[in-house]
Amino acid sequence: QGFLPCASPLGAPPALHTCQGLARCLPDEGQVNTSGPRLLLSTPHPASSSSTAMDRIFSALLLSSLLLLQSYNVCGTPPQPRGTLCRTKPTDLVFIIDSSRSVRPHEFEKIKVFVSRVIEGLDVGPNSTRVGVINYASAVKNEFSLKTYHTKAGLLQAVRRIEPLSTGTMTGLAIQFAISRAFSDSEGGRVRSPNFNKVAIVVTDGRPQDGVQDVAARARAAGIEIFAIGVGRVDMHTLRQIASQPLDDHVDYVESYSVIEKLTQKFQEAFCVVSDLCATGDHDCEQICVSTPGAYKCACKEGFTLNNDGKTCSACSGGLGSALDLVFLIDGSKSVRPENFELVKKFINQIVDSLEVSDKQAQVGLVQYSSSVRQEFPLGQFKNKKDIKAAVKKMSYMEKGTMTGQALKYLVDSSFASINGARPGVPKVGIVFTDGRSQDYITDAAKKAKDSGFRMFAVGVGNAVEDELREIASEPVAEHYFYTADFRTISKIGKKLQMKICVEEDPCECKSIVKFQTKVEDLINTLQQ
Repeated sequence: QGFLPCASPLGAPPALHTCQGLARCLPDEGQVNTSGPRLLLSTPHPASSSSTAMDRIFSALLLSSLLLLQSYNVCGTPPQPRGTLCRTKPTDLVFIIDSSRSVRPHEFEKIKVFVSRVIEGLDVGPNSTRVGVINYASAVKNEFSLKTYHTKAGLLQAVRRIEPLSTGTMTGLAIQFAISRAFSDSEGGRVRSPNFNKVAIVVTDGRPQDGVQDVAARARAAGIEIFAIGVGRVDMHTLRQIASQPLDDHVDYVESYSVIEKLTQKFQEAFCVVSDLCATGDHDCEQICVSTPGAYKCACKEGFTLNNDGKTCSACSGGLGSALDLVFLIDGSKSVRPENFELVKKFINQIVDSLEVSDKQAQVGLVQYSSSVRQEFPLGQFKNKKDIKAAVKKMSYMEKGTMTGQALKYLVDSSFASINGARPGVPKVGIVFTDGRSQDYITDAAKKAKDSGFRMFAVGVGNAVEDELREIASEPVAEHYFYTADFRTISKIGKKLQMKICVEEDPCECKSIVKFQTKVEDLINTLQQ
């Protein structure tokens, strides 16, 4: 079996394991792992009183991964994670955080959590990544410099001690401070080179009381890559003046501080140095190796299904596919915004593309809701993907409230009724999309949908309430609800749903529901342009 290196500090040899990417990388002692499933295994620990507990955790993770692979093995199989090789590139990273009076104390704590979680995903050290924090309001306070702390533990303790300044909002002054002092040699800054990056992450929730355009341009000209994160009533024009190009990659918006930590994964991936294991041949896939950020996955050619080992393929028996009634329940409330509603429509069509649509196979219906419920088209009205996608594109934006409970009741009582095209004995799947808290009661309708045998998926974006998503989702809940802070990443959720919609036991019978091949990567790239 092949050996895969686990992430380790710069200069240290990688830890080796033989699990072929099926287990997660366990954190070092005292370290919190918040980077999500990274498909790594930790470096071996010396014998200690905690070694038995570590072995148990590892065994549980390995077993869970194996069971997951077995549960979702389908024809034209979704690529299965096989390995990861990701290390953060040496970076001089400075956080520039707004603590003006508009940022309440409990909200400022959320900023500190976000900063801490980004730090936890970095390789910290004098020869790897150095971190500084600038705190600003009417004045600027250098909380600590790039040279102050050389360990992750020291940085995290220093972040916990930061207090808000609670005065004005001099964002331009803070960026100037970063140029003239925070990134200077005297404060631990290094000369920018191909081996080192200089990065500033600006977090703000308001309109600055000074100019930012010129000073941000000087910072970028000095080689500083700037990410701008806006919260709440932030001035979006200001964020675009601050951020580096391309703006889609460097400007982020969240509607409240309560969800800012959801951006953590984005920045962990942004600092990741990717090694293409497919290109180097460091993989064990029998047919197709698919590169992903810092990892690879195995897939099979059309007509083959991926075996439980996650690397070999078997020929399908030639099944013609299965019937499915699929209804999308889409939030059209005013908080979604027109530009994001267009992304939602692309998300729907991404799922439709993976289906085999016909009278005997998949049927698709679409319902939009806001303060009221509107059926866009019922199950079976359109007999092919082209017509469905055209109808989705023509859907107009309702732009009012968020009556999710009323919409769920409509789904149960009408969408899956035979009068609206539903077929007896055919599996029923509902995909509910929302971006905020429901303005009515959802519990009864959500329970009735699941009690009726409908398989319910819940997709939340931005200010969606995770408790509500869990209440809507079928069991096991963790596999039926999805959340992302940013509309631009919903295509990744679409990719996961293509895997999970299939309900057949015979993997070769899922062709009509999950036609998941290498073209999905092209779909995602197109969606994000």
